Amino acid sequence: MSNSSTQHIYRFEVKPSLVNDPRSLGFLHDARAIGLEQIHSIHCSDLFFLRGNLSQPQLAEIADRLLQDPITQLVNWEEFSEDDPISSAETAGGMVVEVTFRPGVTDPVAEQLFRAAHMINTYELDAVSSGLRFVVRGNNLNIDLMKLLAKRLFANDVIQYYALGTIAPSFPQDTQASGQVQQLALRDKTDSQLMALSHDRRAALNLEEMQTIQAYCEREGRELTDVEFEMIAQTWSEHCVHKTFKAQVQVKNPNPDDNRFLNEYTHLFNQTIRAATQQLNKPWVLSAFRDNAGIIEFGPSHDLSFKVETHNHPSAIEPFGGANTGIGGVIRDVIGVSAKPIAATDILCFGPQDQSADSLPDGVLHPRRIASGVVSGIQDYGNKMGIPTVNGAIYYDPGYTANPLVFCGCIGLAPRDSHPRDVQPDDHIIVLGGRTGRDGLRGATFSSMTMDAQTGEVSGASVQIGAPIVEKGLVDVLMEARDQRLYNAITDCGAGGLSSAVGEMASECGGEVQLEDVPLKYPGLEPWEIWLSEAQERMVIAVPEQNLEALQDICDKYDVESNNIGQFNTSGRIRVYYQDQVVLDLDNQFLHHGIPQRKLHAEIRVPQHAPGWLNPAVDFSLFKPEESLLKLLAHPNISSKEAVIRVYDHEVQGGTVVKPLNGVMDDGPADGCVIKPLAVKGEQAFVISAGINPEYARQNPYQMTINVIDEAVRNALCCGVDPDQVAILDNFCWGDPMRVETMGDLVQSAQACYDGALRYGTPFVSGKDSFNNEYLGSDGLRHAIPPTLLISAMGVIPDWRLALTSDLKQAGNLLYLVGYFSPRFGGSHHNLIDANQRVEEGMPVCHPDTPTVYRRVYQANQAGWLRSAHDLSEGGLAVSAAEMSIGGRLGLQLTLDGQNAFREAFGETAGCILLEVATHHQTNFEELFRDFPLRKLGEVIAEPYLEIRTEQGIFLQLSMEQLVDAWKYQRIAEVNA
Repeated sequence: MSNSSTQHIYRFEVKPSLVNDPRSLGFLHDARAIGLEQIHSIHCSDLFFLRGNLSQPQLAEIADRLLQDPITQLVNWEEFSEDDPISSAETAGGMVVEVTFRPGVTDPVAEQLFRAAHMINTYELDAVSSGLRFVVRGNNLNIDLMKLLAKRLFANDVIQYYALGTIAPSFPQDTQASGQVQQLALRDKTDSQLMALSHDRRAALNLEEMQTIQAYCEREGRELTDVEFEMIAQTWSEHCVHKTFKAQVQVKNPNPDDNRFLNEYTHLFNQTIRAATQQLNKPWVLSAFRDNAGIIEFGPSHDLSFKVETHNHPSAIEPFGGANTGIGGVIRDVIGVSAKPIAATDILCFGPQDQSADSLPDGVLHPRRIASGVVSGIQDYGNKMGIPTVNGAIYYDPGYTANPLVFCGCIGLAPRDSHPRDVQPDDHIIVLGGRTGRDGLRGATFSSMTMDAQTGEVSGASVQIGAPIVEKGLVDVLMEARDQRLYNAITDCGAGGLSSAVGEMASECGGEVQLEDVPLKYPGLEPWEIWLSEAQERMVIAVPEQNLEALQDICDKYDVESNNIGQFNTSGRIRVYYQDQVVLDLDNQFLHHGIPQRKLHAEIRVPQHAPGWLNPAVDFSLFKPEESLLKLLAHPNISSKEAVIRVYDHEVQGGTVVKPLNGVMDDGPADGCVIKPLAVKGEQAFVISAGINPEYARQNPYQMTINVIDEAVRNALCCGVDPDQVAILDNFCWGDPMRVETMGDLVQSAQACYDGALRYGTPFVSGKDSFNNEYLGSDGLRHAIPPTLLISAMGVIPDWRLALTSDLKQAGNLLYLVGYFSPRFGGSHHNLIDANQRVEEGMPVCHPDTPTVYRRVYQANQAGWLRSAHDLSEGGLAVSAAEMSIGGRLGLQLTLDGQNAFREAFGETAGCILLEVATHHQTNFEELFRDFPLRKLGEVIAEPYLEIRTEQGIFLQLSMEQLVDAWKYQRIAEVNA
């Protein structure tokens, strides 16, 4: 790197030439959403700072070829000097705020600009950084208001700094590490001192675990280094070792007649989720809970892998970076089973978007800021990687205000038997991809802790920043290396960084690592930071000596950095050096098997209303059905997610058959997605779907779990899946498991996972848990999210041409309701739209014979009798019918029971589907369901309205315009009583 003192700094500003720039309008919309109505306009520009010696023609070339789209942008540049006086925050008619990254924070845009500049010319370019410039206009603007805007909307203090007026950039520095290693004296510490150490180093270890580490020091006859302690802490973290699910649990059940739960679980996971998979023993399951992702057969010569992860706490602190690296991390999980990523999913849970800024707890970002950042982070990573985002959901609830949930999933495709797993002695430890920085420190332990107002300040280094272009290079390298069989094992650098990746690969043998050979992003990292950093876009592979040269050739081809940092051996220990200094020397048996089993207590809570209980005292004649339907369609959990879906590329790679939006206007809802990979011969495709319902969890976690398993399978079935070839994944997001009631909810849900998987014949192949999703508020109380379980489903459809969508197809076709229809209002969305019309009763219960109904639906589709299908979920039958009409822009005339019309229209039920059938298939279709629950509701009509009748007359009638306005635009016109 050149001597920066001799370099010039050039400042580029790239302005949008459009009057109505979407990004600027988005900031204006968000500013008004948090109550800043006095702001009239916000104009956002990109800033780039280049350090080097560049001529005017070279500056013009960089501007024209790399920075400016001449159709939509304008660019200007000037030489910048940090010695110049800082310009005023005031400009013509407005005020200026500028933002850039803090020193040491990954700046992927700047990194790619630097790389691209050197690809097109041999510039004397030393360094690049990027930022943003905001010009704000309005009434009564002042410095305090600009600071509020900067903190709330423009900058995230965790990773950025701002200036009122002109900002001075920060640039990367030389990357010499620090060799400083600290000795931690544990052997003589008291219990309180042990816990103080755990707290101070944010290790999230309890007293028994700390005492176990202390006893290990006694056996070894020495103290630990900080590197050793930090590695043990991350290896034993909830995130990495799942100690809650591996715990011994004593269960207190106040209902002596309820024998669904054991009095004691000696290993909660083994006795529930894993036990179900083992008992089902499906031959097409190739890997379950063994690898970074679950794997099933896909045709005779390929495998499908699927993994879903959460990135909740990082997304609460830095929404863009948290979600960005969440999707990046789960993509690496799929790469870690030697598969090519071919599709992504996202299920997101946020606080209410219209929440008053004044009501937010201290240190909490506004839910609108969190949502926009998370969506942008996912879009940025998936689109740049060329991976379609094909399936998802968005759920809003006050319980997610301070603690959003970000579920990121990835599906991979690989040739059969192409994933090696066996490290061999003397294999070299090769790190591929990005460099190591201070970003992502203690992420594994951070995710195991309750957040509070200081979390962002204290744990800012736990947040990583992604670089998707670097990860795209990793995919290219590893797919070629896989096909040439150059490595014996592979894993990703996820939680815990190198300590986790290398530690797991060496756990059954041993290994030695030289930290001096790990390339760094910036200077001053101590050995424990190099070893623990979760800096993104890195993979670790075990490579035999004879394959090193071939691997390097591939890395050179794709410009991917490759570094040999050590070797595996048969020592049974992991040893790490910094230069000549041994900084870590741990016994693998202790490190990976020495953690004491947690002993937890659970108490089964009694629901307020028994599941399935029907309230006979409700007078439904007081309710207004048209108003109810429009309010339900406009509810944030039900209304169209088109504004989010459109920012994702869901068709790249060319295999998406059923897309997130369907119908004649490409704006109708989809129950799942269908993908036919172009690389696989034949007509076989696969389906991805999901089930989630926190409202049901509040009622009864056991019944919620059965329902969301059913919903995931039901959604997949509505796309055409074979229900006997569906695998599922679990993702638990819970509060603090040390609370007996929280643990009781978990026990109920885990047991229901076992029961539900056996009922539906759906083995679990992968999963992930996230605990301590709580926030310590300024009131001194801990506020937990609602217990949230996401079930993701992956299944096979033999012929993609028989894929189903939810939009109505043709006037004259018949509409049927199949399934055990038993609507209830407990946990329903109808209870959320009007506090004065809540119906207090039990939640829906899924009928145990539902899987047999699903097999008949599949048979009907294979026979070619079905034209469309849509499941009944949030909002009930009327909402599902309306969504089918919106998708096809066709009307419906339906008939319901006059005595129970409101319940049938708006109560919620499990295991039920609306099916569109052509009249010439009516006889065969009805014969197939002769001994199963089937009900003809009505027919499709060409007239654009939805009409529901009873024997007493019209119960509900709404025009297509009213339905679309409510569902797509959340506009509810006045309706007659």
